[in-house]
Amino acid sequence: MQIKNNDRPTVICHILMSLDGKISGAFMGAPQAAPALKAYNELRGSFGCRATLYGTTTMAESFADGYVRPLPPADTAYPREDCLPALWADNFIVSVDPEGLLAWSSPVLAKKGRAPAQIIEMLTEQVPDSYLAYLHRVGIPYLFAGKTALDCGLMLQKLKAFGIGRVLLAGGGGMNGSLLAAGCIDELSLVVAPVAEGDPKAVSLFAASPFAPDFAGAAFRLVEAKPWEGDALWLHYRAE
Repeated sequence: MQIKNNDRPTVICHILMSLDGKISGAFMGAPQAAPALKAYNELRGSFGCRATLYGTTTMAESFADGYVRPLPPADTAYPREDCLPALWADNFIVSVDPEGLLAWSSPVLAKKGRAPAQIIEMLTEQVPDSYLAYLHRVGIPYLFAGKTALDCGLMLQKLKAFGIGRVLLAGGGGMNGSLLAAGCIDELSLVVAPVAEGDPKAVSLFAASPFAPDFAGAAFRLVEAKPWEGDALWLHYRAE
């Protein structure tokens, strides 16, 4: 679903990447990448975004408690309706989890150096009742965006409906590629570390989206290029 820009939040894709376009891998631990990582963290607060959006793999590897173990059957059937009780936070982590795979111990995500954020799970209607019951037990609100495949436009429209005007998209490659294919990325903020990853299995900035297999790419216009400490480089683009 593609929607007009004024019906959805502005989406800024902010990414730390290697010289060869990778957003994961050993390069992140190289000492030469440390200044770029610092720049990435400094810049992320400058975009005025109330929500940060991550895909399932990134959440499982970096933020959630991994993947959920087999769940007991639910005692009741849950309607496929959005559940947003007690939204108290000034900022949110939107966890895109179409199949209901992620494990949680708290509805709040507190990462060192960042303000605590309330988690919102973004689901599709294929999620089993057992997972919805699990989210209710943990106290995590959720939204539906699609029946069996994620509808990026609908997801963003729902975020806009309750006051989120700007979203920071922080990968991984599949999530970035899905929003790119949907025409929903307005700006690119790329912090390039002066290190080449070299591993062909490392995740690239954009991966092919299963929702748009015939997508031919998108063009962006360079707004600013700024050298940073330690030979890092910040590249800021806007969609054409």
